[in-house]
Amino acid sequence: MSQLPDYVQVNRLHWDRQAHEWVEMGRRAWQQEPQWGIWGIPESDLDLLPSDMANMGAIELGCGTGYVSAWMTRRGARCVAIDNSQNQLNTARSLADQHGLDIEFLHGNAETVPYPDESFDFAVSEYGVAIWADPFKWVPEAARLLRPGGELSFLGHHPMVMLAQHREVDDEVTRTLLYSYFDLHRVDWTEGEDSGTEFNLPISRWMRLFEQTGFDIVAFHEIRSPSATARKSFAVDAAWAHDYPSEQAWRLRKR
Repeated sequence: MSQLPDYVQVNRLHWDRQAHEWVEMGRRAWQQEPQWGIWGIPESDLDLLPSDMANMGAIELGCGTGYVSAWMTRRGARCVAIDNSQNQLNTARSLADQHGLDIEFLHGNAETVPYPDESFDFAVSEYGVAIWADPFKWVPEAARLLRPGGELSFLGHHPMVMLAQHREVDDEVTRTLLYSYFDLHRVDWTEGEDSGTEFNLPISRWMRLFEQTGFDIVAFHEIRSPSATARKSFAVDAAWAHDYPSEQAWRLRKR
C-alpha cells in the first residue's frame, strides 16, 4: 500500500468504505442491457462497445462492481477486470458467480496492469480510471495493453462539471465557473476521512494526450441529460445537464 501513489491510496480507502452503497446499483446493472453514465444513456446512442466481441480479449480498467465486463462477456469477449478496491471486487465476483459468467478479476492499480504489451483488443472504463486515475499514466498504460487497431472507450465527468462544483463532495454543480479550465488536472475532494481524488483535463489536452500515445479519435460525445425535468443524478441537476454537458465519452483506436 505504501508503494502506491498517494491518490491511489486515498481512493482505495474511499472505495473500500463506500463499496456497500453500490451493491444494489451494481446488481441492477448486471441484469440490464448496456446503459451509460449517470443518465442511463442507451448503448445504441453512444456506440461505445463493439456489437460482436466474439474471440476478443477485453479489459475493464477500474471495474467497480463489474457490470461493463458482464456486458462484454455476454457479447463474446474474454474479460479481465481490474479495480483498486477489494470490497468492490468482492461484489463483482459474487455477481459473476450468480450470473454464471467467467471473468478474471484483479485487485490493483489500473495505471500499472500486470499483463504484457499488446494483450488486449479492447479496453473500457466507465467512471473507473476514467476519473479516478491520472490520465498521464492510465492512457499510456491502456495504449501499451492494446494491440494495433485495438480500441479504448471511456466515459466520465465532463470538464464543465469539475469547474462548476465546489470541492466539497455532494455540493451541487452551479451555473458559475469556480476554477481555472486550463489548469484542470487533479481535483482533491473534501469529505472527511472519505475524501477522494479525481482527475480530468481540458478537451484540447485530452486530444494532445491521445495523439502522443498513439490513439486516433473514432468518436467523442458531450452528454446531455434526456430532459430538463429528469431526476437529479448525484450532484448534477437535470436542468443544468440539459444546458451544459455533464459527461464526456470517447472512443479511440490505437494506430
